[in-house]
Amino acid sequence: MLVGYVRVSTVEQNAEMQVVELRDKAGVEKFFVDKVSAKSAKRPKFDEMMNCLLEGDELIVSEFSRLACSTTDLLNIVETLTKKGVKVRSLKEQFDSFTLQGKFMLAAFGVIAEFERELLLRRQREGIKLAKAAGKYKGRNEKKRPKDFEFYAQGYYERTYTVTYIANHYKVSRPTVYKWLRELKAGK
Repeated sequence: MLVGYVRVSTVEQNAEMQVVELRDKAGVEKFFVDKVSAKSAKRPKFDEMMNCLLEGDELIVSEFSRLACSTTDLLNIVETLTKKGVKVRSLKEQFDSFTLQGKFMLAAFGVIAEFERELLLRRQREGIKLAKAAGKYKGRNEKKRPKDFEFYAQGYYERTYTVTYIANHYKVSRPTVYKWLRELKAGK
């Protein structure tokens, strides 16, 4: 089945132009239309569409910006659909996930997403460095090991308590519990 996903950022915008394009140029039979920002965590029609698509279906969008808000997001969506056996096609970018050119474009997008992520991390590190130099950045407050932790650590080693249980008990992350266990073992 040919499925079209249409998204406009606001309720005031009209999705009709995308619907007509997908119907007339690609022969789309079924549409899912969202009127929300792509960055929104809640895209009800998108979620419904992802659950409805089956192996052999083809998802068609007018352009990638209607489907995803970032390169990474796009890669994840296409990868998820490809694993389901669903073909993804964008009219504007002339992209087809099942062609050699489409696979090449996905690889290129992957490199771009990695590059974007590295730039973001670099800017973040530089910002932290400047903030530290100005005395404005202190980092996270380190969680101190509770006095009764030895009791739970013993329970962990005796398989009475799991790390998840201990983390939930103290309202900390699992890595924090592992850190406390290492410190306790090292006699710190």
